[in-house]
Amino acid sequence: MREERKPGYLFLPDEEFERRIEVLYRRMEKCNICPRNCGINRYVTNKGLCRMGVKLKIASANLHFGEEPPISGYRGSGTIFFSGCPLRCKFCQNYPISQLLNGNYITEEELAERMLELQERGAHNINLVTPTHFVPQIIKATYIAKKMGLRIPLAYNTSGYESVETLRYLEGIVDIYMPDIKYSDNYWARKLSAAPNYWDVVRPAIKEMYRQVGGLKLDERGIAYRGVLIRHLVLPEGVAGTEKVFKFIAEEVGRDVYISLMSQYFPAYRAFDDPVVNRRITRREYEEAVKLLEKYGLENGYIQELYFYEM
Repeated sequence: MREERKPGYLFLPDEEFERRIEVLYRRMEKCNICPRNCGINRYVTNKGLCRMGVKLKIASANLHFGEEPPISGYRGSGTIFFSGCPLRCKFCQNYPISQLLNGNYITEEELAERMLELQERGAHNINLVTPTHFVPQIIKATYIAKKMGLRIPLAYNTSGYESVETLRYLEGIVDIYMPDIKYSDNYWARKLSAAPNYWDVVRPAIKEMYRQVGGLKLDERGIAYRGVLIRHLVLPEGVAGTEKVFKFIAEEVGRDVYISLMSQYFPAYRAFDDPVVNRRITRREYEEAVKLLEKYGLENGYIQELYFYEM
């Protein structure tokens, strides 16, 4: 019988790893790894929307203590930031990495080594941040790291803008999904993230993640080892469509889902030029979002208490 607390990739046969790696690397010849479906050959160009070719690029790999309690725990989350992104968020707080493409090129073998180094430093998990466009390389690196002794959970930290077909290749490899649901209105997704189909894409993606790993599961220390944790960032003027997001989660995913309701929005990158999102949120805006959690019976998760701009 499978021991659930062991990472899924430890149980995936080598032949299946190799099959998935072969298929996904071939898909980059006419790339459809993410929902953009750019169709470029990433072996010869980086002119797709993520602006990444076939070679891995990361900005950092370090212990991180600022995630939700079951992710950071008491030893930290082994966080790896990947350069580039399939979205174009005006307000991205990581824009030097996601939009300006800061980082260094590494091989899949080197990524495996980074994973093992983080495990040696005591990380509770390997936290893959903005991993979407590098799924083939991540799976290959995980396969290498598994053979070298990796044994902690993989957390997939994503904008939620994911291809269901690609997610299926992660089944049995990713243990924890940490997706955002940024918007429930395609108008604002287009205006603020250049993703006019975001709401249509994120809903089936969330359902697929939940199908694979279910609700968040914690061990006796309160550390997550499997499941979905959905993040929702409250935006000014209600443009994130919070009520519709929570209604979807409650009615189509499950009320047992853990939700991190984030209050730390501040204008960054190009948000200063947009009159809708060029300010912090107010206390009232955040408190209204908290009330919506209660309205839809979403009791699991985390709310934040930070400083707010008062109006």
